[in-house]
Amino acid sequence: MTAPRLVFAGTPEFAAAHLKALLAAGLAPIAVYSQPDRPAGRGKKLTASPVKQAALAAGLPVLQPASLRTDSAATELQALTPDVLVVVAYGLILPQSILDVPRYGCINVHASLLPRWRGAAPIQRAIEAGDTRSGVTIMQMEAGLDTGPMLKTAEIEIAPRMHSGALHDRLAEIGPPALIEVLEDLPRYLDSAETQDDSLATYAAKIEKAEAQLDWTLDAQALDRKVRAFNPFPVCWTALGSERLKVWEAQPEPPLGGAPGEILAADERGLLVACGSGALRLTTLQLPGGRAMPTADLLNARRDALRPGTVLGH
Repeated sequence: MTAPRLVFAGTPEFAAAHLKALLAAGLAPIAVYSQPDRPAGRGKKLTASPVKQAALAAGLPVLQPASLRTDSAATELQALTPDVLVVVAYGLILPQSILDVPRYGCINVHASLLPRWRGAAPIQRAIEAGDTRSGVTIMQMEAGLDTGPMLKTAEIEIAPRMHSGALHDRLAEIGPPALIEVLEDLPRYLDSAETQDDSLATYAAKIEKAEAQLDWTLDAQALDRKVRAFNPFPVCWTALGSERLKVWEAQPEPPLGGAPGEILAADERGLLVACGSGALRLTTLQLPGGRAMPTADLLNARRDALRPGTVLGH
C-alpha cells in the first residue's frame, strides 16, 4: 500500500524513539500530539516532552491539548484527515470521538506481550512479578484499556538481573521495527488481527511513590525484584534514622538470621540486610543530597551509621 497519512501521539522518550524511527523510514507524520509542557528540573522550568522536541527538530507541527474529550479536539483531528493515528505512551485517554476519526482507526505500541500487563506500568510490573519474557504488542485501539485486537508482537527475554531502565531501552529498540512493518501493510494486518483472551489479562497499575519503601519483613527475592523494577524510577528506599537511603542495586542472599532490616555485615561487597526470608545485599546506595555510589564508597564516609546491628526501616 502507499504510505498512510498518519498522525503520531506520544510523550516520553520511549515514544520519541518510535517517532524518530518513523522519520528515518520515510513515514513522517503530518502532525504530532504530545502532552502539554511540564515543569522540570530544580528550577521547575516548563520543558517540552521528548516527543515534542523530536517533532520540532524535524519541522513537524505539534498539538498539545490538555484533553481529547472535547468537541474541538475531535474537530482538530478531523481537519487533518488522517488514515491512522499512531499512539505510543501518550498519557491521555482517547475517547470514542477520537478513535472514530482516522480511516483505519488508532493503533498503539504497548510495552508488554498482551494480554499480559494491560495498564500504565507494564515494564515495572513485569520485573516486579519475576516475568522471564516481555515484548511489545502493536494493537488496534478501542474504548477498553489495552483490550483491542493484536496486530503484531515482538518478544524478548528478560535477563535475570535486568532492571526496568534496561528493559525499557530494549523494548524501545524492538518496538519501532514492528510498528513500521505494520504501517507498511496496514490493511493486511488489520484483517488478520487477533482477539485478546481476556481471561489471561493482568493489570499493571500505575507506580505510586509510596510503593518504593522497602518492607524488610518480605522475602529477599521479592525485595530484589522490587529494587530492579523501581530502577530508575521512583527508586526504592529505606529509613536510616531520619534520612531516606535510596537503594539502586541489590541482590538476594541465603538466610543468615537477624531481625528484618538488621544490617548483618558492612564491607566492600555491600550492606547485607536481613529480610523476612533470606537477606538482601545492597550494592549501590544514595543518601539525600548525594549521588548514587557503590556501597563500599559510602561506607568510607558513613561507616558508623551503617555498622552491623543497625536496623533499617525505623
